[in-house]
Amino acid sequence: MIKIMADSTCDLSQEILDKYDISIAPLTVTMEGKTYRDRVDITADEFYSMMENLETPPTTGMPSPSSYLDIMKDAKDQGIEEILCICMSSGTSGAYQSAVLAKDYFYEEFPGSTVKIHVVDSTCMSHGSGWLLMKSAMLREKGASFQELIDFNEAYKRNVKHFLTVDDLNHLLRSGRLSSTSALIGKMLKLKPIMSMKDTKGAIVAKERGRKKVLTHYVEEFKKRNDENLTNFVIIGYTTDKSYAENLKTKFLQETGFAGDIYIMQMGVAVGTHVGPGGLSMFFMETGDRKDNLLLNEWEALVAKKDAFLEKFGLKK
Repeated sequence: MIKIMADSTCDLSQEILDKYDISIAPLTVTMEGKTYRDRVDITADEFYSMMENLETPPTTGMPSPSSYLDIMKDAKDQGIEEILCICMSSGTSGAYQSAVLAKDYFYEEFPGSTVKIHVVDSTCMSHGSGWLLMKSAMLREKGASFQELIDFNEAYKRNVKHFLTVDDLNHLLRSGRLSSTSALIGKMLKLKPIMSMKDTKGAIVAKERGRKKVLTHYVEEFKKRNDENLTNFVIIGYTTDKSYAENLKTKFLQETGFAGDIYIMQMGVAVGTHVGPGGLSMFFMETGDRKDNLLLNEWEALVAKKDAFLEKFGLKK
């Protein structure tokens, strides 16, 4: 049995966590001097209802190494010999570094242990790492080995496509994710920035005027970018307006011909701190473009590994 674990920024629903037995180390959020553990002391709905009345923006903290270590030790006690931990991008959080520390502490406490632990820097945010977690769990069910799951995550993690937009630019402005000039222009023109991941960090990649154009942007980009071999499900995320996400799902089904599963899940406190109410996101696996500055021989080895993986698990069309 392979144990899969993560930090709470993966934003997967409790139903999915339970279905695939994925354990979570909680981030913390601090509001008006009080600190809460994500999904333990506070729910996403409670967080969003509270943040609108705050005088100062909430702040988030990475999971403690001990919260990861507790999960690792529990897995060991259950007789599990292989542990895969998939963390939020190291470019946006210290969650990955905290998990690596926990791994080191584990082997200090159990120096003769045969348990294998691998920590993945997903280079993803929110349901991006959640997408990798779900896919890993599905592949585990198909019989993938521990090393094959490691290879899959390390080979494909930069292909998880993120789209995220916000309704209120003030939250991005307060969190330092947007300049005051950009926010002012955006408000005047009623523009909604669309963000994605670039070099392990969030970046604005487009701007659309109004929600309808945002939905169109998402659908059209999916048509151009989707990797049909790997995208057997799509995750749509929202912060407070579930109907916004449902409208995207409806449009998606009408215009793409996609036959896989579409999951609608709420974004949690870590992403919500910067996004605020009215946020909408979408995640899937995009095709690679080979423009990542790897040396040619390294790239060819990576492509060969990807192709072998697809063929073994019957994913290549």
